[in-house]
Amino acid sequence: MTNLLEVKNLEVSFKTFGGEVQAVRNVSFHVDKGEIVAIVGESGSGKSVTVQTIMGLIPTPPGKVKNGEILFQNKDLLKLSKREMQKIKGSKISMVFQDPMTSLNPTMRIGKQIEEGLIVHQKLSKTEARRRAVEMIRLVGIPNAEERYNQYPHEFSGGMRQRAMIAIALSCNPELLIADEPTTALDVTIQAQVLDLMKDLKEKTNTAIILITHDLGVVAETAERVIVMYAGMMVESGRVNELFENPRHPYTWGLMESIPDTNAAHKSRLVPIEGSPPDLFSPPKGCPFAPRCKYAMEICLSEMPPAFEIGEGHHSRCWLNDPRAPKVENEVAAGREKQ
Repeated sequence: MTNLLEVKNLEVSFKTFGGEVQAVRNVSFHVDKGEIVAIVGESGSGKSVTVQTIMGLIPTPPGKVKNGEILFQNKDLLKLSKREMQKIKGSKISMVFQDPMTSLNPTMRIGKQIEEGLIVHQKLSKTEARRRAVEMIRLVGIPNAEERYNQYPHEFSGGMRQRAMIAIALSCNPELLIADEPTTALDVTIQAQVLDLMKDLKEKTNTAIILITHDLGVVAETAERVIVMYAGMMVESGRVNELFENPRHPYTWGLMESIPDTNAAHKSRLVPIEGSPPDLFSPPKGCPFAPRCKYAMEICLSEMPPAFEIGEGHHSRCWLNDPRAPKVENEVAAGREKQ
């Protein structure tokens, strides 16, 4: 089966006064139609730069795609002209940004902002575009759609603004929706509602979704596959159930151990990942996580580990997965056994 989206060996850098920041390094993954794929990692791990490159939103300069392909329906997006890319953005690929208040136009009514894409991409008349805009407002669960159509962003709550952003993104029935931390600024109740909305819309429209987040709880609730990024690289990837049950990279262990356990009988302190991410002006030759890893070996500091295949579709870029490496207990599994 042909993948809807396939990213191959993507490398993105930014030139600054201090030097060249290697923000994304040799990233490869795919997304199938109707699939939800989550990308997780700390701030600065390259998540947002990766998806912004897919959308053609990287400013050049200072940004530059140094290598790779981004194939959407077998077309390399990196080779398209601005006009050709403009036809795809909003119609076939849409994006929901982290902060809707800075993404929505404060001087335009919500309904008019939804109509824009419909008129430009689907060539609808103003009457038909208005009907469709009201329908989208209703579809994303905003009550009193006719009244809300005429309101401005400041008259919406944070959760409703995020729903409005999703309505704009989905108005032209895109085949791929990219959601860049869409629930970060929302409280827990509204966050759950937005995630349920995205899953519901995916079932109704068969839209594929790339979900960017730092919250593994969101991943477990929503996604089918997960990609763990660190220092601009993919360090582990696989189906959600398998990766959560059998994580095979110390960085993934650290992310999971830092999740508060609300079901634990006794209160316990969160376990942070000690240290800081590496300097991407001059990335280390070996594993980028080695300076923070208590299991680091000599080879970890000198050679980049390959992507070891753990199981079908499950890969981990860690030397501990080499048959010659010493056996190390899976910290996440060990923690579960102690409870």
